[in-house]
Amino acid sequence: MNTDVQTLINAYVADVARLLPRRQRNDVAFELQALLQEELQAKADEAGLDAPDSHLALQLLRAFGRPEDVAARYRPTLTVIAPEDGHAFVRATAIGLGVIWLLGLLKLVLVPAVGSDAAGVGAFLQALAAWWGGTVLPSLIWPGLLVVGYGLANWSRQRRPAQAKAWMPPRGDELSPLDRAGVAMGVVGTLAGTFALVNPPWLLALVWGGPVPAPAYQALAYSEAFVSSMAPWLLLLVLLNVPLLAAVGVTGRRTPLLRRLDTVLSLLTCVAMLWTALQATPVFQQPATDQSFKLALLVLTAITLWQLAARWWRHVRPQPDAVG
Repeated sequence: MNTDVQTLINAYVADVARLLPRRQRNDVAFELQALLQEELQAKADEAGLDAPDSHLALQLLRAFGRPEDVAARYRPTLTVIAPEDGHAFVRATAIGLGVIWLLGLLKLVLVPAVGSDAAGVGAFLQALAAWWGGTVLPSLIWPGLLVVGYGLANWSRQRRPAQAKAWMPPRGDELSPLDRAGVAMGVVGTLAGTFALVNPPWLLALVWGGPVPAPAYQALAYSEAFVSSMAPWLLLLVLLNVPLLAAVGVTGRRTPLLRRLDTVLSLLTCVAMLWTALQATPVFQQPATDQSFKLALLVLTAITLWQLAARWWRHVRPQPDAVG
């Protein structure tokens, strides 16, 4: 090759190599130079030239790509969040921001701003500004924390690939001894919780460790309307968990039928809790206790529905795509 052609190649290779870590430069420069010379000679042969000229060399180098793009092919990829963690990162970010923003809105609704005399549109704009400055902007710390966490996890996997957690086949429906113990504790906990709901003074005496002041009993006194309407249905739905858990413990496995029964029971319980929380009939005689209990029912309903939705989303049923 003539001097002008070699000068072009050398300049291009140097521009690429300068963008690489020093320990890579010489090796990559040698490899890239040989590759370009070979491709350029092949182009000259196709064009019927005895030797490549500067015009052909410039065409080849420009078609090969910018030095920044070529260097990226040789440089190790810097991945902060691994591709397999991308969807989990986006999901965790969306859920976290949603929870933070919702809690910020609830705080504004339940705890009005002190010293604010604005009303109507002015009060709404003040609340919106407080929510934006006090909740939305600080919540952006959450994605940053997730980036750091996923980045450290990815760095650890790359540094110690042999220690990365290997895939293990699931146990399926069979229960381990630890699972059986958990089922037994679930039965005991359901019975104890049901007794505490039916007889709140017993729970107060147990927690208090002795006689309880009268106002505490009054705070946990059910209203007559609730006892005569929704209470029996809620009690029945809670108690139905006992035979369901017992069946799981006796059979030693969660069969498809038991899973479906559990889903149906959970949905019915959610409907009952939602109905109880939203209706005007008080559950407790004391308004403060009633409001707190209904809020707890709404939170429990949301958690249960979220778990059911997550279970449905993770379910896999292999089948071909519908045609047409």
